[in-house]
Amino acid sequence: MNVQRIKDMITGGFKPFVIHMSDGRKFDVPHLEFVAVGKGVVVVIGKNDRVNTFDAIHITSIEEQLNSKSGR
Repeated sequence: MNVQRIKDMITGGFKPFVIHMSDGRKFDVPHLEFVAVGKGVVVVIGKNDRVNTFDAIHITSIEEQLNSKSGR
């Protein structure tokens, strides 16, 4: 379900969002080019080009950012 929601968010009018994980981490997705979605895996490129790969089952919520500021 989370994978499909992310796919929906990155197609048809992208808006920045934040992925919240079960361990408390957050991943900002400021632009379409910073995220890739597989069948059950999500990859987010973070600050300093750090690649974060995680199992989508650990996503607890996906929050659309109300403003366009990134780099929380």
